[in-house]
Amino acid sequence: MSIKPVHVIGAGLAGSEAAWQIAEAGVPVVLHEMRPERATPAHQTGGFAELVCSNSFRSDDWEHNAVGLLHAEMRRCGSIIMAAGDASQVPAGGALAVDRDAFSARVTERLQAHPNVTVELGEVAGLPPADWDSVIVSAGPLASPALAGAIRELTGEESLAFFDAIAPIVHAETIDMDIAWRQSRYDKEGPGGDAAAYINCPMTREQYEAFIQALLDGPKAEFRDWEKDTPYFEGCLPIEVMAERGRETLRFGPMKPVGLTNPRDPTVKAYAIVQLRQDNALGTLFNMVGFQTKLKHAAQVEVFRTIPGLQNAEFARLGGLHRNTFLNSPRLLDGALRMKADPRLRFAGQITGVEGYVESAAMGLIAGRFAAAERLGRPLPAPPETTALGALVAHVTGGHLDGGKGSFQPMNINYGLLPPLEGPRKSDDGRKLSPTERGRAKKRLMSVRALADLDGWLGQAAQVAAE
Repeated sequence: MSIKPVHVIGAGLAGSEAAWQIAEAGVPVVLHEMRPERATPAHQTGGFAELVCSNSFRSDDWEHNAVGLLHAEMRRCGSIIMAAGDASQVPAGGALAVDRDAFSARVTERLQAHPNVTVELGEVAGLPPADWDSVIVSAGPLASPALAGAIRELTGEESLAFFDAIAPIVHAETIDMDIAWRQSRYDKEGPGGDAAAYINCPMTREQYEAFIQALLDGPKAEFRDWEKDTPYFEGCLPIEVMAERGRETLRFGPMKPVGLTNPRDPTVKAYAIVQLRQDNALGTLFNMVGFQTKLKHAAQVEVFRTIPGLQNAEFARLGGLHRNTFLNSPRLLDGALRMKADPRLRFAGQITGVEGYVESAAMGLIAGRFAAAERLGRPLPAPPETTALGALVAHVTGGHLDGGKGSFQPMNINYGLLPPLEGPRKSDDGRKLSPTERGRAKKRLMSVRALADLDGWLGQAAQVAAE
């Protein structure tokens, strides 16, 4: 029997992952992408899964970090995004960071070569045609105005929105290594085994105070009238917004000096430290960690060159700001990520109300599996809520406290979304554990439970498929 294709709109992280999962299940998929025929305010290429902000997938520690757990779960599900990330990784301490060009090229190549994938370039302007009876909308927060408008009209309410900021990228050869030094925080090794993955630029108290004042005084991007009431996402605040909340805020955020020692004078502790992380495989580009900014471009060059070690910095890309939109998913989507008002439409990615590269791809993974199972007549339940994948689905489809009545906000994966476990109070030798040790032990127990429950879910799906 011939199987009707599933249509996936958008070849970003979520759409690429969804298309891959559908194709791998033996179901034909048509992947629609408007780039490069129609550009967006943030993308620079026509490649699939282009990373427009950081090049980091964040922590790869599956035992003690929720996003690391999500990495592990997605790898077990055959994720194309995680496979491409692993194949194009660059040094980043305990994080998984990638060469963004190599990463996108690998995703694009594998999807274009898959026999079950058909790529159609061009904008899907408005709602999909009626004969597309299974569609995943993963057009992302930068969806075309025509499609976004059609979705708003269908839902009968305005989508929510927030601003997302981009950090600058510096040419490595212009960093003064007579001032800066290489070291990962607490000398922690990452997936590539490098314990000195970051470049660190130290600041004295006087330098820090002057820097904060420059941030506060510098000219900022101006918003249009319709953008002025758009809230920021708390997990990706511009550094100027953090500085406005208190002069010490950055010292306890992206500029915290803990876990780092200047080898030139170990007895002198920096008051604040700016970190840069490798951005490409050649090691020629480094991005400023946590330095999302809305400063105007000329001001960025002037202010960031006051950072010791960056006084001669040349920038491959300056920071920027763009508006993201997302659905009020608890009210609009069912437990299988389908639009209640039009069940042929599924949604995936950041537009559902998750935040972060990995989380967006994870929603694509689940949406793709849902769609493929439905097409094959084998309905699939969501992963258990004890897993990171299941916890994300539960959050966006009904886990929010007010049911999405008005305060639904984007969410990164975190252990708070998973059902809790009681951590041990004593070590194996009977020693009383400190609060920090108990917290780490509890996270590991939750991660072990998550992977076991995910394996059970995958096993059940495989058994149904074999019957």
